[in-house]
This record gives sequence, structure tokens and C-alpha cells, in this order.
Amino acid sequence: MEIILKDDIQGLGYKDDLVNVKPGYAMNYLIPQKFAVIASSSNKKMREENIRQASHKAAKIQQDAEALAERIGETQLTIQAKAGESGKIFGAVTAIQISEALSQKGFEIDRKKISFKSDIKSLGEYTVVLDLHKKVKHEVIVQVVSAD
Repeated sequence: MEIILKDDIQGLGYKDDLVNVKPGYAMNYLIPQKFAVIASSSNKKMREENIRQASHKAAKIQQDAEALAERIGETQLTIQAKAGESGKIFGAVTAIQISEALSQKGFEIDRKKISFKSDIKSLGEYTVVLDLHKKVKHEVIVQVVSAD
């Protein structure tokens, strides 16, 4: 079933994207939650008009995201976690912890825009991806150290 997204949905697409999903997912979740609309011909025309009107704003937003990625640069984050003798931490490092560490460095990134290449469940160095914009992704190194 073809739908038009009204919001960014991680793993599915961005606002005003035209995507194909299973009918049950669209009719039972996306449309009732107002995350999407059915891609009828009139909705497609409205989508094109929205994209046309927002194109100059989108360029500015992308430039801002690129500037933020440049400011973040090679920033490395250090997260303290309680760990056992084997180096395995109790629980896991979450996007909220990464977001808080970034905000302490002066970068306000929403936790929903943070994704992990692998689960962080032991001490060591990991790469985290920040989804700053549709076309701007930035990687940050996270060092997980023992809180002893």
C-alpha cells in the first residue's frame, strides 16, 4: 500500500516521502496515529506543492545540519558505566545517555536521532551515528569506561 509520511519515522522514511508498506501497518497504525495519509492523487498533488514550498527552507535546514556536524567534528564522548570483572557492563548504554553526554558538550541532539551500529554492552570504544538530517549523518566515537 502506498502512503505519504507526515512525520519522520525511523527505519521507514522522512516527512513527505512516498513509501510502500503492508496494508495492515498503514491502516492499523500509521494512518490512525496521523503519521501518514493514503497516497491518493489529490494527496500526491498536495505533497508536491508542500515539497515545492519547503524546498528553500529544506536547503537552510540541511546547511544547519552540516554546520552542526562540522562543529561536532571528531568529538569523542566518554560514558561511565558499572561493569563486572569481565568488562561486561550492567545493562547497556542508551541513546538517552549519549544525548546527555552530547548536551554536556554543548550539542542538543534528540535521542531519537541517535542510532547504534552495535549494542553497547561492554567496556570499549564504539561508533554511534547521529541522524542530523535526511542527507546528513555523522559518526561519533563513544568510549565506555568503568565507573569504579
